[in-house]
Amino acid sequence: MLLALFSAFATQAQELNCIITVLHDKISSTGIDPTVFGTMQKSIAEFMNSHKWTSDEYAASEKIDCNILINLTGNNVNSDPDSYSATLSIQATRPVYNSTYTSKLIDFVDKDVSFKFSPYTPMHFDDNQASGTDPMSGNLTAILAYYSYIVLALDYDSFSPNGGSSYLKKAQNVVNNAPDGKGVSGWKNVESTHNRYWIVDQMLNTRFSDVRKVWYSMHREGLDSMYAKPTEARNRILSNIRKLYEVNRENPSSVYLQFFFNAKSDEIIHLLAQAPKPERSQYITLLDALDVPNLAKYNALR
Repeated sequence: MLLALFSAFATQAQELNCIITVLHDKISSTGIDPTVFGTMQKSIAEFMNSHKWTSDEYAASEKIDCNILINLTGNNVNSDPDSYSATLSIQATRPVYNSTYTSKLIDFVDKDVSFKFSPYTPMHFDDNQASGTDPMSGNLTAILAYYSYIVLALDYDSFSPNGGSSYLKKAQNVVNNAPDGKGVSGWKNVESTHNRYWIVDQMLNTRFSDVRKVWYSMHREGLDSMYAKPTEARNRILSNIRKLYEVNRENPSSVYLQFFFNAKSDEIIHLLAQAPKPERSQYITLLDALDVPNLAKYNALR
């Protein structure tokens, strides 16, 4: 009985609290048992939430909340009826000290997703053999493991300077040992400048070390201090925009900075709106160059 209780506690104490949604509206139902999509959703959720991603012990209240939406866009990839193409949208959040507010860690859509799923084959991932024995089957768990490590790295980085380095290295290890086969993409530097390879490469590159410093400062020294010292915390966050501008000037069109603003633009806009109007212009000018997709929102605050 004690063994059963300890085992149940261990299952509850994993790092992620991940909600999985699988959309299959674009998949032809001809020749496919529709229950496979429910099984896929359940299997992925069990994989994400039961796999032990770190050596740390987590209480149930410390789990990282995340959502993954897998939108299946096609099937029969490589003439295999169990293979699918898809997009993967991932969001994760972190609680802010002394408040009910949660701050986004990641808000990203990966369009280079293809995999094979069989309802009769257990999902398994091994850091030492990320590719698995079959590229298309291994690609699903490799992608899920990669983003699990990225989420963990972002969370740890938000609580201590460079605290997530070991998980970024694990994510990079997944890239280096990723599946390689027909229909598999998103892992190689030659395929794109905005894929999984480049995200973790830039996160670990010293050219972008200031981005990680800003990430820590924004969360631990900024958002977590907002309750006690709101004006000081806001000014600290906004003052870091210049550091990001300098990184962008030396590394234009960086996927890492786009990754950063995908998660943080709404918070920055909200903080700017609280700042006195005379102070806003200096930041908006920098943000216009940093975060072009949200340019209109920034300029509306002038």
